[in-house]
Amino acid sequence: MAVQIQPQAEYVVAQHKAAETKTASGFYLPDGAKEKPKEAVVVAVGKNVEGIKAGDKIIYKNSYEATEVKQGNDEYTIIYHKNIVATIK
Repeated sequence: MAVQIQPQAEYVVAQHKAAETKTASGFYLPDGAKEKPKEAVVVAVGKNVEGIKAGDKIIYKNSYEATEVKQGNDEYTIIYHKNIVATIK
């Protein structure tokens, strides 16, 4: 199913990979202890965003400024483009 969220102007919609459920030493993490990754895959970009396109893997900062949205079973994060600090090749 295609993403039905179209970001405005200078925003990017991204989707996280699933959070780790187990530590490197083999301990399982409860939901409250899982840290949301700061890495995501871009699924849509606003019309004023340059240099980032759908499919890019990104690292962003200030997740408390991001907006979390759930659509069906999928969760997305809407991020201001200036909070994206890097793309991953």
